[in-house]
Amino acid sequence: MVFRAYDPLELLGPMNAVEAKNAPKSLWAAGDVALLEAGSRVSVVGSRNVSPQGVKRTAKLVRALVERNMIVVSGLAQGVDTIAHTTAIEAGGQTIAVLGTPLDTASPTQNRDLQTLIMREHLAISQFEIGTPVQRHNFPARNRTMALFSDATVIVEASAKSGTEHQAWEALRLGRMLFVLKSVADAGHDWVAKVIHYGAQVLTDKNLDVVLENMPERVRAEELPF
Repeated sequence: MVFRAYDPLELLGPMNAVEAKNAPKSLWAAGDVALLEAGSRVSVVGSRNVSPQGVKRTAKLVRALVERNMIVVSGLAQGVDTIAHTTAIEAGGQTIAVLGTPLDTASPTQNRDLQTLIMREHLAISQFEIGTPVQRHNFPARNRTMALFSDATVIVEASAKSGTEHQAWEALRLGRMLFVLKSVADAGHDWVAKVIHYGAQVLTDKNLDVVLENMPERVRAEELPF
């Protein structure tokens, strides 16, 4: 497997001041970097301990994205991330994994085969050089990079204390479109109410088609005060 190092500008193109401030200094990639120019990229993220309803919602959303030739981005964690990647592949779409580990390390280990498949036939990206220890703070940093690579983020399930919150705030900070499923909005978590206040949109069965058909021209927002 070939792991190649990139300057972020090689993969992301020109960046505004907010993007440049939040971009990693280096990136490593394995797979088809042409996917970064193949269409709109949408992050699908959510709980590691996903509910049966969350499994169904994730698969439904991902199939809708693939039908519209969108690239499904996720973080290869267990739960929603794994379902997002596998559903995209099974539906004949393309997926990008943004890792919180170096490219030669799998976390969780049970996703090693899935990671290898993505690196061979899709695209995996990491900001962590081979040999970098896997530490807890890697994963919020990964969420910032995932938001940077995505035109939009959709949160399909989350808890009161969720790592998904990092992705939500990073998407808003970077001026990306942010959506939460209605089931997430209805759960009553304080942080979800806050991101909706700052511009996240609630995605329902009624507006799903309209939103996806108009997704997304990347929004260039001012840096938010948080």
